Amino acid sequence: MLPCTKCDGKTYHKVLLSLDKTGEDDHESGYTFYWDVHFQIVQCQGCKAISFRKCSSNSEDSEPDDDGWVETVFEDLYPSRVEGRKGLDEDVRYFPSKVQKIYIETLHALNSQSPILAGIGLRALVETVCQEKSAEGGNLMRKIDDLTVKGVLTPAGAGILHKIRTLGNAAAHEVKPHSEMQLGIALDVIEHLLIDVYILPKKVEAMFEDN
Repeated sequence: MLPCTKCDGKTYHKVLLSLDKTGEDDHESGYTFYWDVHFQIVQCQGCKAISFRKCSSNSEDSEPDDDGWVETVFEDLYPSRVEGRKGLDEDVRYFPSKVQKIYIETLHALNSQSPILAGIGLRALVETVCQEKSAEGGNLMRKIDDLTVKGVLTPAGAGILHKIRTLGNAAAHEVKPHSEMQLGIALDVIEHLLIDVYILPKKVEAMFEDN
């Protein structure tokens, strides 16, 4: 089972094509290093999305299990992804171009397990929304507060964005990586903001334009 690029969570995948390579390297000290690598085209058995998987193992890397020690399997997926993190899909078309670009890049950083870049992207996303909504203030903290004055945010929503602002500051200035869970929750919060500010108003306008 693998995380799917479109489905929620892990799904069964079928290997459509695999290129398998194995080898061994003899070292001067007298031992032999064995390795294998598999390049696979895989297809989700739910939504039928096709992606690429590379997995490899070797005789030097192992980990414990119930039966002793087994070789560690290193796995890379392309497009990269985090389980359960699909993003807002086609709804990003409702975003202003700058917001859309930063959102997509931030999602890609999170899915690529690049926590520092993802943290910086989250802060940039908040700042871009503030700029797009003409929030006033000499720094991001005051701009977020001004969004509550303009009615774009509730006070509770502003409090959450301040936490994300702090998270982004730590990533940018202290090169501090946050956990995947922290970043995922932060992106969830921003996605709800983007839905309320951009997506729902545009959908409502389109649905009731003749009324």
